[in-house]
Amino acid sequence: MQKPLDSLIALLDLEELEVNIFRGVSPEGDSQRVFGGQVLGQALVAAGRTVAAGLAHSFHAYFLRPGDPTRPILYQVDRTRDGRAFTTRRVIAIQHGRAIFHLEASFHRPEAGHEHQDSMPDVPDPESLPTWHDRLEPLLEHAPEDTKRWMIKARPIDSRHVTFVNPIEPEKLPPRLLVWIRADGMLPFDAGRFDTVVTTWTLCSIADHRRALDEMRRVLRPGGRYLFIEHGRAPAERTARWQDRVNPLWRRLTGGCNMNRPIDLIVQEGGFELERLARFRHTGPGLLAHMYRGVAKAV
Repeated sequence: MQKPLDSLIALLDLEELEVNIFRGVSPEGDSQRVFGGQVLGQALVAAGRTVAAGLAHSFHAYFLRPGDPTRPILYQVDRTRDGRAFTTRRVIAIQHGRAIFHLEASFHRPEAGHEHQDSMPDVPDPESLPTWHDRLEPLLEHAPEDTKRWMIKARPIDSRHVTFVNPIEPEKLPPRLLVWIRADGMLPFDAGRFDTVVTTWTLCSIADHRRALDEMRRVLRPGGRYLFIEHGRAPAERTARWQDRVNPLWRRLTGGCNMNRPIDLIVQEGGFELERLARFRHTGPGLLAHMYRGVAKAV
């Protein structure tokens, strides 16, 4: 939903009062305290505004006092260290002359080196899962009024839960939550704003992938990286022919998702140079199990 997303972007667009000093506000509402995620997000934005290049890869935060939603919050940034690869920042959030929060964050420039990550879990594609509101609609008639207002509230983030927690009748579940998330609307970013763009299950779904890749190159800084994980065309020609036959039906069933797009060629034709590409099989139906995971550089 575009309006809630625009409000969230405005909330994170801090006013710069002086070198290393920023001011943020809270959204209008009946909350008695500032939401902790808001303060953390604004503090991270303040830190990032003082960093020339690099992504935040680690931070530690401490909530010291409750925030007052009726008053602005000042964010004071300490430029602790500017190294060749790592940059460190410390941010203190201040209200009524007292610290209510503080953050220690580390930023890292992209560089070659050892990489490691958890394996991709076996989960359904996001487009096959119901939206947050679709999940909650059957529960509305049993919800108290205050909970119902929270459930139907317009949200800036489209979340598709694999592991769903019933807010009316919660049950004990394993300590792991699987959920797909994305912005629910268009994100208006300046040219050359980001070091990295990440997409999942995107190029296989959107109608105009060339336009999307042009936009990614526009918002990336020179030499920025594009990281992607997609399902697409199988390497075996026999399987690929079956994908071509089934794809029209699959598109109708999924609202536009394609199983037969050659993701590596699409990325290269979109103005990117592939630096790394891994092809692997995802657990699931054979025609949908052919995955691409890669890193590309804008050229």
